Amino acid sequence: MDRTTGKATAELFDQVILRRLGAPDADILAGPQHGVDVGVVRVANGVAMALTTDPVFIVPAYGWKRAAWFAVHILASDAATSGLPLRWMTVDLNLPPGISDVDLTALWDGFHLACADLEIAVITGHTGRYDGCAYPMVGGATCLALGPEDAFVTPTMARPGDKIVVTKGAAIEATALFAATFPERLTLALGPDVVRAADALFEQMTVVPEARIAAAFGLRENGVTTMHDATEGGVLGGLLEVAIASNTGMRVNLDAIPVRPEVQAVCDHVGIDPYISISEGTLIATVVPDRTDGYMTALNAAGIDAAIVGEVRPFEEGRVLLTAEGNRPLVHPGLDPFWAAFGAWASAASTG
Repeated sequence: MDRTTGKATAELFDQVILRRLGAPDADILAGPQHGVDVGVVRVANGVAMALTTDPVFIVPAYGWKRAAWFAVHILASDAATSGLPLRWMTVDLNLPPGISDVDLTALWDGFHLACADLEIAVITGHTGRYDGCAYPMVGGATCLALGPEDAFVTPTMARPGDKIVVTKGAAIEATALFAATFPERLTLALGPDVVRAADALFEQMTVVPEARIAAAFGLRENGVTTMHDATEGGVLGGLLEVAIASNTGMRVNLDAIPVRPEVQAVCDHVGIDPYISISEGTLIATVVPDRTDGYMTALNAAGIDAAIVGEVRPFEEGRVLLTAEGNRPLVHPGLDPFWAAFGAWASAASTG
């Protein structure tokens, strides 16, 4: 689902989706909707399958193993937010004609190791070399999870009174990708310690660990009612997507959303707002009030930073962002500022 085109497109998309796409099917438990990245279908009596489909980008400059790890975790993270155990993946890679067999083997070895670590089996796919396919690896993949029909969650399930938990903080992906792509230039401006810390966030660009903790801790009335991966539009965009999907209001304390020092330094330097910049690896979860402290304890025990940033409210109370300058509406940020900033830096690097 394209989450980069702003509020107007999102509302138009929802109007189309509400009419449903394709043939009617009573076994669809969760279909396409703004803010809901996981489709869920009934595959047998009492058994549900969650499916997500995303593009695959594998950037050789990060190293084949690291780049493949990132691709797998992007693909697995959305499916993991369903709360169901990850099982299978299908993969399509459209390859540049000039990729060598050695590099392709290294790529697939990295992909295999990342999937094996998550206990995901790759069951089918496609590879091909195509003229005009210059960007390193472009294709698509579907990740599938399987479990009990009464044990999945989607962003439609947030309920008034639920507390809102955010893991890791804002702009995790934006910061990590700048550091991994432009380390020398950032080091000159910010120093090696900041860039080292920013680069270390690369391996934090996944929500699979905290989603698995949620599933073990308890879902729905037993604990976590909603999980959503904050990607394009950052934490604020992700919070609004949950509110839209669940048709609820929200009160969010901006100052409660963690912004790591290295994140603030990189975002300030490249001129982007961390709260609305892409943040793969930041899980937004809504939690039953009397189970929130328990979920926070479980996250902290696993070494995952998290913060309670607000509360789900009834729809009629609105969606409000509390800031030091006063309250303002929680609205969609529109285009994610990361892409323009990253593109400008990439252009400067290619011409410099």
